[in-house]
Amino acid sequence: MKLATQPAKIQTNAVISNRAYLALAVPLIISGISTPILGAVDTAVVGRMPDASFIGGVAVGALIFNTMYWLLGFLRVSTSGFTSQAQGSNNEKEITLTFLRPMVIAVLFGIFFILMQYPILQAALYLVGAGEAVTGHAATYFSIRIWSAPFSLLSYVIIGWLVGLGKVVYSLATQIFMNVLNILLDFIFVLGFGWGVAGVASATLIAEISAVIFGLWIIFRAKQIDISKIKINMMLESAPLMKMLKVNGDLFLRTVCLLTMTGIFTSKGASMGEVTLAANAVLLQIHYLMAYFFGGFANASSILIGRAIGGKSEALYNRAYTLSAQWGILSAIVLSVCIYLFGEHIVSLFTTISTVKEMANSLLIWMIIFPLVGFWYAQLEGIFSGATEAKFIRNSIILALLIFLIANWLFFPIHHNDGLWLAFSLFMLSRSLFLWMYVPKLRRKIAVFEKTG
Repeated sequence: MKLATQPAKIQTNAVISNRAYLALAVPLIISGISTPILGAVDTAVVGRMPDASFIGGVAVGALIFNTMYWLLGFLRVSTSGFTSQAQGSNNEKEITLTFLRPMVIAVLFGIFFILMQYPILQAALYLVGAGEAVTGHAATYFSIRIWSAPFSLLSYVIIGWLVGLGKVVYSLATQIFMNVLNILLDFIFVLGFGWGVAGVASATLIAEISAVIFGLWIIFRAKQIDISKIKINMMLESAPLMKMLKVNGDLFLRTVCLLTMTGIFTSKGASMGEVTLAANAVLLQIHYLMAYFFGGFANASSILIGRAIGGKSEALYNRAYTLSAQWGILSAIVLSVCIYLFGEHIVSLFTTISTVKEMANSLLIWMIIFPLVGFWYAQLEGIFSGATEAKFIRNSIILALLIFLIANWLFFPIHHNDGLWLAFSLFMLSRSLFLWMYVPKLRRKIAVFEKTG
């Protein structure tokens, strides 16, 4: 197995066919969808248990980890962008460094989360404000899964680096290995051994540790990274280090805004009772499936945009942008139609609790709307991430969060859960529109790069 770092033809050829684009996107879609499928299986497994509090407990527990890990989502996003740019410029030393720098950050933050687990859990449960039964299940989930924190963050780096190189098959193999193992252990621990929420958390713990071992085995077996040639002072070179920290800081703020919205959304749902919290959790899992589907195309575009930046090719940038738009809007239409036709059947896969199903079905209109208002922000974030222009992503989501807060203040007291979903939809639409406004600035930067190249 050899992870070649020399640019493939697709990196420099601006006349990229739809087939070549899909060759990148489809494995990334499968890889991406496997993540929410895992969350969906977690929800579906505990949804077979007799009380909605089990679903709520897993939802709240997962929210805590999503909050911690999404704050460090830059470990995947920026690693992918910097790696694709290094590959586009044929800088083999920098390709190795784009792997090592974020690995150090991942380990340090993982250890920090373990050391701070008690205050993190208590603060999170206080902010969510769920009922006693839900809180108890969430605490059980958290106390087990927290021990995989360094490994979970390391997997972000591994997957991001492989994606940045365009080695999407290896990225897919790592992601699929982790999620399939997790799903199998879910069934064994929960349905087989009857461990309940503890079984779901234990399955995730084992899977995340195993995935890092598997991913590192893939990378080092390829013998493409020669750490012996890398010195500490190379990792601390001021220019690339400062650029990485700046991009990561902007992506960190982007995630803070996203998690602020998600936290408010979950807290408002919890305030309306366990059934509403569980129904919203089911719909959010469906939303994540669609969002990660879009993410496959966005990641494919990010790879090409990074190569365009590294190779100073405006033509490649323009082609990647066009393909991203075309496949994004086509996917949005298809997904909306699928939810319209099969939404109730999809909900039934997640829970057998009649009250939760009934409420979730009554809210399916918001899942039909989501692809149409949300596909473009996903594609644009892929484009801006590949260009490592995270400040535009940061600015647009800050504005979108303001729209969400205003909409939630106006509509939630009147329309309750529907008002909450309306605010959610306006947030997604705003992300698309505000980020789109920055496209001309990015295009001008690409044009300057090509002229100076």
